[in-house]
Amino acid sequence: MKNKITLITGGSRGIGRATALTLAAKGHTLCINYRNQQAHAEEVVDRIQHSGGKAIALQADIAEEQQVMALFRQIDRDLGPLTGLVNNAGILKQQATIEQLDAQRIAAIFATNVGGSFLCAREAVKRMALRHGGQGGAIVNVSSAASRLGAPHEYIDYAASKGAIDTLTIGLSLEVAAQGIRVNAVRPGLIYTDMHADGGEPGRVDRVKENLPMKRGGQPEEVAEAIAWLLSEEASYVTGNFIDLAGGK
Repeated sequence: MKNKITLITGGSRGIGRATALTLAAKGHTLCINYRNQQAHAEEVVDRIQHSGGKAIALQADIAEEQQVMALFRQIDRDLGPLTGLVNNAGILKQQATIEQLDAQRIAAIFATNVGGSFLCAREAVKRMALRHGGQGGAIVNVSSAASRLGAPHEYIDYAASKGAIDTLTIGLSLEVAAQGIRVNAVRPGLIYTDMHADGGEPGRVDRVKENLPMKRGGQPEEVAEAIAWLLSEEASYVTGNFIDLAGGK
């Protein structure tokens, strides 16, 4: 089995952190990317290393093209040929209706959530594609149930950015399938992470969980297991697909 070298963007907390710990336990060598949360990222690396795994933490704002390119060059130098990418990094702003949105907020959401995922996917494909001498690989995009539900009155800009991620997943999967690269996505719903605090309501999951068929929020580890499966050889014939982790909604 080839060495599995995987980049997780936004890997310092929430779903990214859970995915890092899950993949490390399955033998992946990891790059934990972070923008601001250096201490949290280093804590994840420490946990992995203490368990006998291998990981590094690298800072980069994925909304900035030059920083993305530098991030991938550093991975090339420090870890070797990339085999997996988890496009997890994303931002959420305060709950708002469309009347409260401005161009600056919309641009910021799309620069990170959409632009950053495109840039990271581009650099990953350059390294993984068979035509470039790569060995193939797998990309998992972290979308959201909001892409299907729209998040009215709260996060329609965030939801729209995740709709773009769904389209990226479909288009890119077709574009690179013959290059040995699989591209899939997970669509988490209400998951217990710190992101809800970014939107101004830390307890949002508990407020709305009774509206879900399963009557509970999800845990980051439940999403991480789906991501790990999509990256694995067990999913070797799966591309252009979505796993919804939204409690039935």
